[in-house]
Amino acid sequence: MTPAPAPEVLQAPLVVEFPFTRSLGPVQSAFLTGLRERTVLGVRTSDGRVLVPPVEYDPATADELRDLVQVAPTGTVTTWAWNPSPRRGQPLSTPFAWALVRLDGADTALLHALDASGPEAVRTGMRVRIRWAEEREGAITDIACFEPYDGQDTHEPGPHDGAFADPVTGIVAPARLDYTYAPGRAQSRYLAALAGHKTVGERCPSCRKVYVPPRGACPTCGVATDEQVEVGPGATVTTFCIVNIKARNLDIDVPYVYAHIALDGADLALHGRIGGIPYDQVRMGLRVTPVWTEGGRYPDHYRPTGEPDADYDTYKELL
Repeated sequence: MTPAPAPEVLQAPLVVEFPFTRSLGPVQSAFLTGLRERTVLGVRTSDGRVLVPPVEYDPATADELRDLVQVAPTGTVTTWAWNPSPRRGQPLSTPFAWALVRLDGADTALLHALDASGPEAVRTGMRVRIRWAEEREGAITDIACFEPYDGQDTHEPGPHDGAFADPVTGIVAPARLDYTYAPGRAQSRYLAALAGHKTVGERCPSCRKVYVPPRGACPTCGVATDEQVEVGPGATVTTFCIVNIKARNLDIDVPYVYAHIALDGADLALHGRIGGIPYDQVRMGLRVTPVWTEGGRYPDHYRPTGEPDADYDTYKELL
């Protein structure tokens, strides 16, 4: 008997992205507002060290810190690494060095980009200065980068009250992760079946449980799984939540229901949206079936079948 050909292992570029919003305490507020005004502030600890970037609590004693110090826009590279291929969102679009720079008047180093012609132009101990961004808003990006500097700076570090007009009190930091996802043999088969409006899992040869989506191995027994089993399309809602906050880029009116759904024949519940029924009528044990849209790669949602609700004992292990 000729064995079935191995499935094509799929790959796809994926992006995880969200805005992270945070409020600022008095020290971070002064630091970022200062950058907007081309002023770099650090904070002095109880033992006399000046920390840049500043923190609100002493890392050694946990004492609250409020003694702000203005430091110079010039400094010394303490260590560095060359970045030959800048990525999206990095400070410079041309190759540059990531450098730790100890600004004059500070006792710690600040990580930022150093604009240099090549790695041969960078060295530990070289003198640099801040290149300010043309438009500044109160963010670390107000420092466009560092650049080599051979001159003498006359700025004398000293105390600063941290007072600025229109202080920055909060920031929104975009978080983004770009990566290539390769699902592997088991999930490649699973995704190929979904393209044909079928759902397949894999059965453990030891405990005989059927896992959907398949992982390629049983998480309980630790043995490889290879036997494919078609499950569903009937399914049971095991538990659910009502979503009242509309997500960005998701064209679904709220409120709606997102549920754990146990497909008939599967020993693991998966996630899905419930449609075709008012949100306040969704319940544990509700019998549902998938609804596919034209060209859809996976069920758009699950709708009630009209069958009697499943008995609790039939799905209690899948909650």
